[in-house]
Amino acid sequence: MTAPALEYRGRLHPEAGKKPALVFVHGAGGAATLWLNQLRCFKPQRSTLAPFLPGHGEEGGPGRERVADYVEDIRGFVDAMGLDRVVLVGHSMGGAISQLFALTHPQRLAGLVLASTGARLKVLPVIFETLGKDFEGYLKMMGQYSLGKSASEEIKQEVLEETRKQNPAVIAGDFRACDAFDVRERLGEIRTPTLVLSGAEDLLTPPKYSEFLVERIPGAKLVRFSGAGHLLPVEKPEEFNRAVENFVEALP
Repeated sequence: MTAPALEYRGRLHPEAGKKPALVFVHGAGGAATLWLNQLRCFKPQRSTLAPFLPGHGEEGGPGRERVADYVEDIRGFVDAMGLDRVVLVGHSMGGAISQLFALTHPQRLAGLVLASTGARLKVLPVIFETLGKDFEGYLKMMGQYSLGKSASEEIKQEVLEETRKQNPAVIAGDFRACDAFDVRERLGEIRTPTLVLSGAEDLLTPPKYSEFLVERIPGAKLVRFSGAGHLLPVEKPEEFNRAVENFVEALP
């Protein structure tokens, strides 16, 4: 499958190449706008890029239904941007994409950050059922599942409006990709330095998912955020950015 030219947010640093670029990969039914707080934080220091996965940007179009296809989209994006080795920061389905990228293209990675994700991402049947018949009901349900108890009303509304822009058919394809994803038996093959980030109140990828990753990926480190749900980059942006910065600055 030929990788499309992906829309993206962020920019290449004038001295690109001196430090590995950060490439942020959003999750199912999401968009590159998830990473606005991270793009603002890291832009002065290094190349910082957040692509829209196929079907998720303003240009629309079809999405994918396999994590492996999204992996090749990201590889194509990295090639098109002229990047050698990068740090992938993947959220939820983006974390699945990042894990499989590490297993298939390890030479392209300097580091791996896995946020609110797991080695297997089975999707609740009620999500498929609601998405298929009641998009507004799906939005309401995901608002309840995605955020921690202390998330502000402003954050809830921002998340709701960004998700409403997405095509329900593309979201359904994302969830089918997640539902089929399972690399539990291969985690020990990952040799890329890895940071795992998890919200203590995450209902979609509970803390046990992150613990499994840390137990199975050699040398992986875990940071757990109290009072946070699934959407760590928007719920806890300062703490999230600090954890990523500490990780990337310590990379060889």
